[in-house]
Amino acid sequence: MTNAIVQEGSHLTASTSHLIPPHGGELVQLIAQPERIAELKAHSREWPSWDLTARQLCDLELLLTGGFSPLRGFMSRADYEGVCHNMRLANGTLWPIPITLDVSEEFAKKLTAGSSKVALRDPEGVMLAVLNVEEVWQPDRKTEAKAVFNSTSSAHPGADYAINKANPWYVGGKLEGCQIPSHYDFRNLRLTPAELRAEFARVGWRRVVAFQTRNPMHRAHVELTFRAAKQVEANLLINPSVGMTKPGDVDYYTRVRCYQLLLPKFPQSTAKLSLLPLAMRMGGPREAIWHALIRKNYGCTHFIVGRDHAGPGSDPETKKPFYGPYEAQELFKKHESDIGVTMVNFNMMVYLEEQDRYVPDNEVKPGERVLNISGTELRQRLNEGRDIPGWFTYPEVVAELRRSFPPRHKQGLTIFFTGLSGSGKSTIANVLMTKFLEAGGRPVTMLDGDLVRKHLSSELGFSKEHRDINIRRIGYVASEITKNGGIAICAPIAPYDATRKHVRQMIEPYGGFILVHIATSVDVCEQRDRKGLYAKARAGILKEFTGISDPYEVPADAEVTINTGDLSPEEAAQEIILHLEREGFIGPTAQSV
Repeated sequence: MTNAIVQEGSHLTASTSHLIPPHGGELVQLIAQPERIAELKAHSREWPSWDLTARQLCDLELLLTGGFSPLRGFMSRADYEGVCHNMRLANGTLWPIPITLDVSEEFAKKLTAGSSKVALRDPEGVMLAVLNVEEVWQPDRKTEAKAVFNSTSSAHPGADYAINKANPWYVGGKLEGCQIPSHYDFRNLRLTPAELRAEFARVGWRRVVAFQTRNPMHRAHVELTFRAAKQVEANLLINPSVGMTKPGDVDYYTRVRCYQLLLPKFPQSTAKLSLLPLAMRMGGPREAIWHALIRKNYGCTHFIVGRDHAGPGSDPETKKPFYGPYEAQELFKKHESDIGVTMVNFNMMVYLEEQDRYVPDNEVKPGERVLNISGTELRQRLNEGRDIPGWFTYPEVVAELRRSFPPRHKQGLTIFFTGLSGSGKSTIANVLMTKFLEAGGRPVTMLDGDLVRKHLSSELGFSKEHRDINIRRIGYVASEITKNGGIAICAPIAPYDATRKHVRQMIEPYGGFILVHIATSVDVCEQRDRKGLYAKARAGILKEFTGISDPYEVPADAEVTINTGDLSPEEAAQEIILHLEREGFIGPTAQSV
């Protein structure tokens, strides 16, 4: 690395050498000069456009601002393969995570390597950059997942994205930036690498230790970061990832408000908060190195690597952690000189009850009583409205978390019915809605299959594709109702397992999701059929009829299963109510239900 900033944009001037910390570090910004931006925009209609995904937006921002220096664009095939198999770019530079632009096959076939240009746009159509296409290829994404994450399990977020969610073709080439993605939240905390380096220089910070986090910080984290900064006599940068993290994580808006509340806990003028627009891969040891390289571009000299850094937990099939607890520290140590950042390694911090203090777990003596609250237990306490002790976190953090995560009986909720036509879904759903309206406390919305077909999906037929679109529309509306604290009762047929799972994933980040399978048999449904639909289906008049000429995939993940051949509508509704009460979705304010 050189001891100078490489200027490829309009943000830097010739007098920026003071931004380089003592350890050096190349900073490549890719924003074009104003004249060039105007030229690119004038020609942009001539080129294919690609609307960036959420992860691609994060990657593009860090490429344009220099957070991913020394990269000058999305990786070529040689760089990609070198990174996957050796953690090295083609020129030998250490880089552990592939940064690729994945596109559809249809789009890839429009491109010509060496001559095409692609206008990269945000979801609103704003052109952010132009990619000069150098290579287009179809990678082996399963091999990539195994090489980078040492896993092909769909339970590993990085591997799952690479194998199941990424587009099948990659496009590599250098970027010319027009503007970085727009952010309207926490703008004073969103500093580019050059801006943060300038701020460090302004306040005289020459040693800076960075702390990466994707979770709220509690007393153990404050103690760990304070000790780390004290140990190396450095200032502390709390630098949370606010791009994509692990599914199920606390949203970054809540997390940032919590971080802001904690800043006064640190000695004055020794700690700062700045947000990192990083889409995490949960890559464990490799990701620890990647995080440190990024922080070097932001001007940091030290980096905290704790227990299971950026690990996604355990594989549910093998019951074993994807990575060893201190595997990241071991790999980091091997490459520390190449990284150019000093590792500050820490064991997990635990609370000693009798001494009323936190210590690393390797300092606990036999017989000493250790207290701990896991992330799972914390979520349970929030869901149930139970006490969160002061030794674990600060009262102001608890209050902020409770604002975003009220007890379950105050959260939004979707009750999603699935079952054959005539199974009793709509009748039970109406009984249930009446019970909720009687109890009051939360707005209730019914999304019946026939009514949704009439008002939201009247143009759709009954092909598998159209059925999936219809159910996704229902799921989207239900997710908005749930997000805003209401109860959505959905009663479509929803015959396909994958689509039901997709709806669950849409809704669960915002509140409760209860899948109710009305498991009434085809024979009983046919006997009840007042419209004669089953008879028409058997006669071949109605095509693609679920249960006759089209399959129904019985759910294995239903929270409640009811056979209405044995129960009245009121009895069936009561079974659902009892389950909701057991799970905490009906609380003291709704006891009359």
